Amino acid sequence: MAELENPSVMSKLIAFLSSLLERVAESNDLTRRVTTQSQRVSVFHGLSRPTITIQSYLQRIFKYANCSPSCFVVAYVYLDRFTHRQPSLPIKSFNVHRLLITSVM
Repeated sequence: MAELENPSVMSKLIAFLSSLLERVAESNDLTRRVTTQSQRVSVFHGLSRPTITIQSYLQRIFKYANCSPSCFVVAYVYLDRFTHRQPSLPIKSFNVHRLLITSVM
């Protein structure tokens, strides 16, 4: 368990999760432009894309919420389950930050 407290482990985890979420959001943004597939707007959607990157947002959550690495892994599992149960609400650049903070908390 002590190896999870190592700062390099946390920075690698944040980099990995942010890269994964950025690719998912970009892919879903492109899918929406190409298809006319029905996608709903939810309370998680913003009017504009946040200016903070996903990686910076995760670092900020880690710094101020004092979450463990396992908290971030579980948050990703929650997001994955959410998208499978709600396919009409995919992770996109307009909602990824709000979904992320909700899944962490």
